[in-house]
Amino acid sequence: IYAQQPPFNAPGIWNRVEYRPLEGFVYAVSPFNFTAIGVNLAAAPALMGNTVLWKPSNSAVLSNYVAYDIMREAGVPDGVIQFVPGDATSMTKQVFEHPEFASLHFTGSTHVFKSMWRQIAENIDRYKSYPRIVGETGGKNYHLIHSSANIDNAVNSTIRGAFEFQGQKCSACSRLYVPKSKWSEFRGKLVAGTESIKMGPITDPTNFMGPVINQAAYDKITGYIEAARNSSDCEIIAGGKYSDSDGYYIRPTIVLASDPYCKLMKEEIFGPVLTVYVYDDAEFDSTLDTISRTTPYGLTGAVFAEDRMAAVHASTRLLHTAGNFYINDKCTGAVVGQQPFGGSRASGTNDKPGSPSLLLRFVSPRSIKENMIPISGYTYPSNN
Repeated sequence: IYAQQPPFNAPGIWNRVEYRPLEGFVYAVSPFNFTAIGVNLAAAPALMGNTVLWKPSNSAVLSNYVAYDIMREAGVPDGVIQFVPGDATSMTKQVFEHPEFASLHFTGSTHVFKSMWRQIAENIDRYKSYPRIVGETGGKNYHLIHSSANIDNAVNSTIRGAFEFQGQKCSACSRLYVPKSKWSEFRGKLVAGTESIKMGPITDPTNFMGPVINQAAYDKITGYIEAARNSSDCEIIAGGKYSDSDGYYIRPTIVLASDPYCKLMKEEIFGPVLTVYVYDDAEFDSTLDTISRTTPYGLTGAVFAEDRMAAVHASTRLLHTAGNFYINDKCTGAVVGQQPFGGSRASGTNDKPGSPSLLLRFVSPRSIKENMIPISGYTYPSNN
């Protein structure tokens, strides 16, 4: 970043840019599902010279504290990152009323992020400077299958994208669009693969899936399953079973929808539920419009096509539907150091963790011009 300096210096002038930390502290609010995200939320602003208050999810305090302890052991000075678990509502209220609040670095749900943004706006007159708001939130991510797709690759990518991490990824595949000509083959392989998934405690590495995070998540996800069961627009074709007798276990569930705008196609579920819409092959173009209009989100999406023109056409038409777009790969395919991550629309500010774009949000550049040649008078040449 420091290499980004003014490209030109006039004779006797030294121009430079100093990348200062923000004037105040950064409030980092992390989710339960990825410990590494919590580390990034706190470490990225600290790396740029800021003091950070780290509020972990109450469902992931221990794992986040271990990561915090590792950072301290690695040499992060005391006080640079302050790890403070607590009640989210009261803690956030205190933070947003403080005049030194300078930035929010957030990963979590869309409605919480919007609520925080409103609170910041309500307190805007308190602050020394306009706070930097950086957030990555929810998604209603899709796989679009073209008639030319490699079906085995598309099926396996969909199963993994929908059900790894119990679907508790902001990037998880939650809606699937399959052409009618390929549906019979696709359905058979998709259902068979899904029904074969092994579930159990995460302490057993042979299990592909474990329980969802807590009772609230369990109740929300199973509520969507029951909504599908009771809807005339939906048919459960795999899974649909669940139990909280010994952990919050939900079998990976596939729902076939006759309405591409039904509740399960529109709303983020954040669990192991995949909703499928079968489209007429001749309506590939209109299906692109449907994908874009169905939800307010824009996080991840993928197209599966061996026909290169179809893949490029879909990528172009789906321009704003996904901040991370994949061709013949699952929509959870981002790799640290290779694909900067983040979405726009209701999915966040798209500041792309994993790139300089994110780091620049936590600095306040100062331009410095140093003159080496004294001026001999105040008048302009035209004045003489």
